[in-house]
Amino acid sequence: MLRWAIMFFVIALIAALFGFGGIAGESAWMGKVLLVVFLVLAVFSMLFGRRGPVAV
Repeated sequence: MLRWAIMFFVIALIAALFGFGGIAGESAWMGKVLLVVFLVLAVFSMLFGRRGPVAV
């Protein structure tokens, strides 16, 4: 998912470079959304992920 976010940011930069403001804005917005989703999932994965073996 991080790869998708970076890809949308690159698309936004290229579109802004060529003067396509609408496409650049939408790509940047989608990149921000994907980055936030990635960060939330990463935090949940770290907190509730696989834990060490439980001693019985």
